[in-house]
Amino acid sequence: MQYQGVLKKMATENGAQVQYYLEMDTDFLHMNQLLNTTLELSFKKFECLHCHLDIPVYRQGFCKSCFFETPRAGDWIMRPELSTAHLDREDRDLAYEKAMQIQPHIVYLANSSNVKVGVTRKQQVPTRWIDQGAHKAIEIVEVPNRYLAGITEVALKKHVADKTNWRTMLKNEIKDENLVQWRERLKPYIPEEVQDYYTEHHTETQLHFPVEQYPEKPKSLNILKAGTYKGKLVGIKGQYLIFEDQTVFNVRSNEGIVITIAIHSSS
Repeated sequence: MQYQGVLKKMATENGAQVQYYLEMDTDFLHMNQLLNTTLELSFKKFECLHCHLDIPVYRQGFCKSCFFETPRAGDWIMRPELSTAHLDREDRDLAYEKAMQIQPHIVYLANSSNVKVGVTRKQQVPTRWIDQGAHKAIEIVEVPNRYLAGITEVALKKHVADKTNWRTMLKNEIKDENLVQWRERLKPYIPEEVQDYYTEHHTETQLHFPVEQYPEKPKSLNILKAGTYKGKLVGIKGQYLIFEDQTVFNVRSNEGIVITIAIHSSS
């Protein structure tokens, strides 16, 4: 069977094991059900997630023009401390920015390749943690807007990492850490105006990924360069597909490209 569609990050559902779904043009593929089958991925064209034209992707699934114009790619997305909607100040589209920024946000600790601090909208818990391949995570503060979450992250990342090492995450070389203790250790560094939002009652969230074989030396697939790739799917973690030959494919970093996926019987 063969499916075609523009790549967007896989939808997820948490349970005893994380469930993954990939939206194609006419179907949702339940990726967990494809473990131990051979997939053939082929690049077809680009499709910007904003203008939908066949123009090379620049960043985040957008062509260069759209990346610098759409409110879905404003600087405040990657740097929450730059949020200004709570001040009634527009970046690109104030209505959109108010809807996204002025809502409950969580600052959290996650253990994926190491303990790291991050920010997400409350409604994105635990999706954000799943997307990072975190085995466990815990909330530190819950604030009413993105700006307060951003300045908290800026303060805390002076004392803890804010990046995930994707190779370590995929190899599953993760040291067990007590995130409750980490949270208590970091509490004094929370900005004064955010201290009242500290959430000490939350416990660790555990996440379990559908991986049957972790790669020892993960090799990232560049589908634009390769054109096509065929391999046996043996795991899914974060937004990565893991193949038996240690090739890994980051779905999220390839948003905005149209691919076909052919499903073959196991070989």
